[in-house]
Amino acid sequence: MVVHAVVVAAGKGERMGAALPKPFLPLAGVPLFVHTLRSLTRSTLLQKIVLVIAAEYEPLCRQLLEQHGPLRLPMLLVHGGQERQDSVRLGLAALDPDCDIVVIHDAARPFIEAEIIDASIKSAAEHGGALVAVPARDTIKRVNPQGGVVETVPRHDLWLAQTPQTFRVALIREAHARAHTQGITVTDDVALLEWAGGTVAIVPGDGRNFKLTTPEDVALAEALLKMGTARLHP
Repeated sequence: MVVHAVVVAAGKGERMGAALPKPFLPLAGVPLFVHTLRSLTRSTLLQKIVLVIAAEYEPLCRQLLEQHGPLRLPMLLVHGGQERQDSVRLGLAALDPDCDIVVIHDAARPFIEAEIIDASIKSAAEHGGALVAVPARDTIKRVNPQGGVVETVPRHDLWLAQTPQTFRVALIREAHARAHTQGITVTDDVALLEWAGGTVAIVPGDGRNFKLTTPEDVALAEALLKMGTARLHP
C-alpha cells in the first residue's frame, strides 16, 4: 500500500495578523509547518509528503526546509490555488501514479501523533474515507441572524472535525474533480466525499491536535509545550 500526505500550507492566515503566512511563523523557535512535517514523518506508513504552498513563498519555504532539515521522508513542493479546496486538488494531482491512500493535513496542526495518522490510514483503506475528530463537549446552540437562541442541539452524536482526513486516492480525486466541474464549494474534504456519496469513518482524535489560527492559539501551544502536556518532534 502506497501512502502519501498532502499538507496544505498555502493559506494567508489573516487572523494571525502577521506579516508572514501562518505556516511560516515560529513556534518554539521553529517554523510551524516544519513542526507539522516532523510529526507526520513519524508515521510508519507514510512514504512521501506533498507540501502545498503559495507560489511567492517557495524561496522562503526552501530556505527554511534546508535550515531545519533534513526530513525522514521525500517531499515535493506544489503551488496552491485561490482557495483551500483548489490547493488540495492541486496537491492530489501531484501524487505519484501508484499512490493508494492520501493523508490530507493542515500545516497549522503541529501536535498530530503518529498513532492517529496510522489509524486514519488503516480506516481509509477499509472504508474509503476516514475523519480524525473529537466528540463535542460543550452545549451547542443554534442562533438566528438577530443573535437569539433558537434551539439547543443534542450533542451526543456531534463530533468536531480535525485533520488528517484520509482517503483512497481514486475516491477523493473523483469527488474533487466533480465538485470543480459543478462549482461546488465545501469547508473540508470529508464534506466532498459525503457529497459524492462516499463512506467516511470516524477515527478518535486528540484535543491537543488543534489548529493554530489566532495569536492566542500560538500562546496556548507554547504554554502546553512548557507544561509538558503536548510535544513537538525533533
